[in-house]
Amino acid sequence: MTPEALRSYLHDHIPLSRAMAVEVLEASAEHVLLQAPLAPNINMHGTMFGGSAATLALLAAWSVMHLKLEAEGIASQLVIHRTATEYLLPISGLAQASASLDDSGWPTFLQTYQRRGRARLTVTAELLYEGKLAGRLTGEFVAISEA
Repeated sequence: MTPEALRSYLHDHIPLSRAMAVEVLEASAEHVLLQAPLAPNINMHGTMFGGSAATLALLAAWSVMHLKLEAEGIASQLVIHRTATEYLLPISGLAQASASLDDSGWPTFLQTYQRRGRARLTVTAELLYEGKLAGRLTGEFVAISEA
């Protein structure tokens, strides 16, 4: 899926991403890089609202998992089961969220999915501001077979 196609998908299926003005810089089954401007996500302190930052990271993590499932030809519902977000630095401008899959857990995920029709995988996304690590989201996603 191209970055433009992923942006359209997110904006059409997750309207909050449109309201946040999320853009897709990179989109593959291995890595996703998103960004969002400060203006639609600002809080009363002039920095990015924590909920917006967490959502940007969650969208990156969900997207890389979605693209991996799509690349593998796995038709499933992908839902978030649990998240934890660490905020390390304030974001007072354009924020980015980067997510990559750790392939070490993929074989076990596939085996469980094929056996049970559902499986869980943990994905981490990093929030970046001016090239610095500003936060980290760890999310546990569940893929549920559509069959």
